[in-house]
Amino acid sequence: MASDHSRSTQIQLAERPKGWPDDATFRTVAVDLPELGEGEVRVANDFVSVDPYMRGRMDDVKSYVPPYALGETMEGGAVGRVVESASERLAVGDLVLHSLGWRDMAQAEASAFRRVEELPDIPASVYLGVLGMPGFTAWVGLRQIARMREGDIVFVSGAAGAVGSAVGQIARLAGASRVIGSAGSEEKVRTLTERYGFDAAINYKDGPVRSSLREAAPDGIDVYFDNVGGEHLEAALGAFRDGGRGAICGMISQYNATEPAPGPRNLANLIKRGLTLQGFTVNNYNRFFGDFASEVTPWVRSGELVFDETVVDGIENAPTAFLDMMHGANIGKMVVRV
Repeated sequence: MASDHSRSTQIQLAERPKGWPDDATFRTVAVDLPELGEGEVRVANDFVSVDPYMRGRMDDVKSYVPPYALGETMEGGAVGRVVESASERLAVGDLVLHSLGWRDMAQAEASAFRRVEELPDIPASVYLGVLGMPGFTAWVGLRQIARMREGDIVFVSGAAGAVGSAVGQIARLAGASRVIGSAGSEEKVRTLTERYGFDAAINYKDGPVRSSLREAAPDGIDVYFDNVGGEHLEAALGAFRDGGRGAICGMISQYNATEPAPGPRNLANLIKRGLTLQGFTVNNYNRFFGDFASEVTPWVRSGELVFDETVVDGIENAPTAFLDMMHGANIGKMVVRV
């Protein structure tokens, strides 16, 4: 007799979007799972992640990771509990992190899953957010790419999202003299200053980012963490002090564009002020994950580094969660609770 865990609901890529994805981009399927093979485990997901980088993988273009295949289940971060095991590496009940993505049940070799520590009074979804890829991305960008130093003035775009909110808090805890964030609503702006400890925050919808940043950072900036690109990058190039460093993580303002975006008009500041802009993808820095965890986990345990989640219930609603996240509807990490 089949177990209750033998059927998996999964979300697949049905077509490649042109511009913004919509409901037709995805389809929901039910898959009967085979019997466990030797060394395999079956995991019931608790939470599934939706992230901005997934938009790029929907296009059939060369990038740092292969594009999603049409008719295949969407890959991405997920955390869940082992419900069946044919492996000595993982036992029933273990909490695990994996990248098998948008499905309620996942089955694979045990090597596809990483056991993670259960933290008292902290939801397992933390491993999809501040203690997972977004938090690690924030830490790598600040520590390894922008080489943030104590006393630096730091500007973060997309600051109310999962990565940006971690960037600002890590910068503050690591000794930045001033942290400025940009977000797209008054609610998010208040959250940045009142909850995450940013010294100043700007609503980029209120007017030119360049003018708002000049008011928020009259002495200029030393570090820019870019999640948005476009007008924000141009504003940062205008605000950099000599020797400024930019960690270029994402350009969400351009992900759904159907025409090439114009480049910043003030790139000559790179020369005049001796600036450094470096793009990065976090999977090239996995060797630093232990350093990240050892610094950031105590801050999360103590409550010095706080995090928020926007939770959507039901694996069938993963596409809605993804689209809402791309439209900026989330504060903190957007996750799907299975």
